[in-house]
Amino acid sequence: MLPAETGSRRFIFPTPCSPSMAREGAPPEAGGPADSVERRVASRLAPTPEFLERIARARSDLLRAVEEAARSRSSPLVRGLVAGSAARGTFLPDRLDIDLFLLFPPDLSRDRLREEGMALGRAVLKEPETRYAEHPYLRGEFEGFHVDAVPGYAVSDPSHPLSPVDRTPFHQAYLIERETPQLASEVRLTKQFLRTLGVYGSEARTEGFSGYLVELLVLRFGSLRELLRAARTWRLPVRLEPPGHEPPRLPADVALILADPVDPNRNVASALSRRNLALVVLGAEVYLGSPAEWWFEPRPRPPLPRGAALERLRERASHVAVVRIPRPNVVDDTLYPQVRKAERAIAEESARSGFEVLGSSSVVDTDRILILVEVAHAHRSAVRALDGPPAGLDRVGHFLKKWSGPDAAVLQGPYVRSDGSLAVESRRTDRDLEAVIRSAIPRLSLGRDLVAETPGTTDVYPLPGAPESPALGEALRELLDKRLPWADRY
Repeated sequence: MLPAETGSRRFIFPTPCSPSMAREGAPPEAGGPADSVERRVASRLAPTPEFLERIARARSDLLRAVEEAARSRSSPLVRGLVAGSAARGTFLPDRLDIDLFLLFPPDLSRDRLREEGMALGRAVLKEPETRYAEHPYLRGEFEGFHVDAVPGYAVSDPSHPLSPVDRTPFHQAYLIERETPQLASEVRLTKQFLRTLGVYGSEARTEGFSGYLVELLVLRFGSLRELLRAARTWRLPVRLEPPGHEPPRLPADVALILADPVDPNRNVASALSRRNLALVVLGAEVYLGSPAEWWFEPRPRPPLPRGAALERLRERASHVAVVRIPRPNVVDDTLYPQVRKAERAIAEESARSGFEVLGSSSVVDTDRILILVEVAHAHRSAVRALDGPPAGLDRVGHFLKKWSGPDAAVLQGPYVRSDGSLAVESRRTDRDLEAVIRSAIPRLSLGRDLVAETPGTTDVYPLPGAPESPALGEALRELLDKRLPWADRY
């Protein structure tokens, strides 16, 4: 990456992807089935020289437009940077966005950072739309491309970022210096393979592999196939760093550990879930044994209609409750961890309340969050056994008085157990799963934003009575149609 002096400011112009990168980089033909499969797929994924030239022109024009806009408003912008897959030629054909980073002095206030970043974005993009991650950014159009204009700080040390995007120039420099056309092709191939498994993307909704993580893995192993050969032997958690070189403060449920080369204290794979890494470990073994082009052809799975789900429940002799919670106005990366927390809390409360929980799922709709819980039986027993104190303790009298009165809801007892302790069997008032969940919701820790604003806005239904929607079908598929992504391809 070479800094270029432009006017009074320094702008970074990452080395453009060479047009010679197009249609290159496929594995050499060696006669094996994986070679021919990967060669054909790599050819389809490779951008043409003409398209790469068009991207390079758009990037240069975009940076020039930002410079002019910054000069006209005397902006404190330090530099503009086009980074990411569009700058390195590692994008997938149908997932190309240009990432424009607007980097300001580290001493600029957050409010001024947002103000200046958004103003410059609006000055250069057509039809700009404000979006939110950890801070606002703009999405718009420039010369026919979608562009995300993201403000950040021009820090000198990537191990001390002031905003989530401040490491980006260092990531860009690290990769540009090391990637070749062959490796760029392998990156595209790897992204497409992970996409077919449904594990490409580091956002909280997906919990998968970020583009940066994919590129680092390809750099380390040299190709998709060598990565998969290594992956099929992995045991979770996977440690790719030598002892003593792992980032500190790793969570207990970490899946993969790979230190960021520009900030060794950061785990690049922190967003990756164990479930998604396990899918790759399993898929690696199956693909290497039976390579085929469909491993690179994502195919969305349709929702499970409620009628089909009810038929499955009859076969399973089980019951599903549907919880509908109002969706708060927060960004996805804040929302999805809370949704998963709420799903766990409701399932665990159901189990504590005496139901045999078989599974749960959740999905986010436009205005609602749906959480589904499947249990073995729709109703719990009317009998609730309560433990009392051992005979001889002072509180025996209180226990007997409480459960011997005329108003006590006692089915049996008090009586003495074989171990010498007292017990009583009382009558439960709430026996249906829906009633139990409904009464528990106000006291459960669902997430700071998943709190109903007014009583009654959270609904709990048995599945037959739940409102039909595409989101319900998605949640039912996740709950009742679990399968490996490649299971129906054979």
